[in-house]
Amino acid sequence: MKITRVRQFLAAFTLISLLGMTPASANSLITTSPISGSTVTTAPTSVTLTTQKALLPDANEIVVIDPAGVRVDDGTLTITDVAATIGLKPLVDSGIYRVSYTLYSEGEVPLEGSFTFNFSAPTVISPTEATPTPTQSQTPASSSWGTNIFIIFLLIMAFFVLIALALYARKLFRER
Repeated sequence: MKITRVRQFLAAFTLISLLGMTPASANSLITTSPISGSTVTTAPTSVTLTTQKALLPDANEIVVIDPAGVRVDDGTLTITDVAATIGLKPLVDSGIYRVSYTLYSEGEVPLEGSFTFNFSAPTVISPTEATPTPTQSQTPASSSWGTNIFIIFLLIMAFFVLIALALYARKLFRER
């Protein structure tokens, strides 16, 4: 009698569990432009985040911060189905830029996170003089015999310490 009630309970619990469970699905980030962790040498004019599910047209937020902690996005956020794009002010400073985002989809938990990309500003070489001026070649630095002898002494001492440690380890293993 007890076994049948336990079986009935387990069968009912399993049935309710299977019928009541829906597969968990959450919105996730698919791609970013610029790519998360990448180094770009051309200043991007916008940052685009592409998600798995369609985004709501309102309440989304993307913030781009430069290496000095100053906000460099221009605030123009555009939502196109699964993509959110924010415009950027012209980037001039090299360094790590942080993109923080909060994106909303209907019936989903807000998708929050951040990523970074490295902007390496191209160097500009401006000519200062029309004619090159000759420079004197530097004399090579003389080697110091005292430094060389000290380094050789350290190497020899390290060798003796290595031999001593090997003998000590051998003694410990023999005693076991």
